Amino acid sequence: MQTITTHEPSAINGHLSTQPTFLCEEFSYDPPADSCILIVDSQEINRRVLRGILKSSRYRILEATSAEDAFTVLDREKVDLIIVDFVLPQMSGPDLCRRLKSNRKTQFIPIVILTSVQGAENEINGMASGADEFLTQPLHGDVVRARIRAMLRNKAAVDSLEEAENILFALAQAIEHRDPCTAGHCQRLAAYSAATGIAMGLPRTSIIALHRGGYLHDIGKIVIPDSILYKQGPLTVEEWEIMRTHTIRGEQICQAMKTLAPVLPIIRHHHERYDGSGYPDGLRGTEIPLLARILQVSDIYDALTTARPYKPAFSSARAMSILEEECQAGWRDPDIVQVFSEVLKNAPIGPEPVAWDEGWIVQQSLHNLHRELSR
Repeated sequence: MQTITTHEPSAINGHLSTQPTFLCEEFSYDPPADSCILIVDSQEINRRVLRGILKSSRYRILEATSAEDAFTVLDREKVDLIIVDFVLPQMSGPDLCRRLKSNRKTQFIPIVILTSVQGAENEINGMASGADEFLTQPLHGDVVRARIRAMLRNKAAVDSLEEAENILFALAQAIEHRDPCTAGHCQRLAAYSAATGIAMGLPRTSIIALHRGGYLHDIGKIVIPDSILYKQGPLTVEEWEIMRTHTIRGEQICQAMKTLAPVLPIIRHHHERYDGSGYPDGLRGTEIPLLARILQVSDIYDALTTARPYKPAFSSARAMSILEEECQAGWRDPDIVQVFSEVLKNAPIGPEPVAWDEGWIVQQSLHNLHRELSR
């Protein structure tokens, strides 16, 4: 195996704005010039042809002669695209593709499978393995370069959106960690909400939205003055008006991210009440989005069972009793409170809950993001 560097990395054009849309990076038509491409082919002549086709694009080219060599490269290098021959020693190109697409670390790297054998059967097999493109040799240089540019643009967009989401989650957790009383609140809330959604048989997209909502529901508090946010005594009427804006401001912060669209109703409506006395829109009953109703039950339970400056930590039984009282008062959805109670009985969630494979949640979240961009 050999490694060939064809150019020095250069900066990606783009800028950050001071508006909420600062999380959307501007992309030029061309993918980043420092994109790294891995060619996996046992035949030197094939690798030489590809190097010749790609040399004008100034990509960084890495090479591997087998699947084993490819795994070694991927363990130590950040690769943006893989070109793999259909026939490899020990493991076929489609089998390698399946392995890479099933690995959380490599599943979003675009893969091109090449073959010198004509026929629809091979193409079907290649695409069924998860390949993003299937090309038949002899290769047309312009076609190869165009397909690779398109896939690298898509990969750069996925990477940028993933980074933007990470920034939002970091902001949300930064807000939480400023107050020692709310440490771990986001993680517990994500666990409670997702576990309740799973118990209700909700689809995976809703479970992912609940998990994200657990972290992002209070992100609007970043614009609330500390004098209000951490005030020890009761808030004045004017201060409450300011505090209540955090739901709307949170929605505004996140709405630039299209992939967070299912989370926006949670952020905006998690302080509504079943009888219409909540905020910001005074929704009642099933007008309140289902996911917001689920998360608010989890939010209240966690607030009740953790110590705050104004109250001690209540027992789980006492917290559930208060939630049932709030159902009788018309504030909460009684059906969701009942399901939540059953979740706690059958799968108790501790201070650092793991109600499911959190890696699966993240993986599905990124998969949905990638699918939206591919459309």
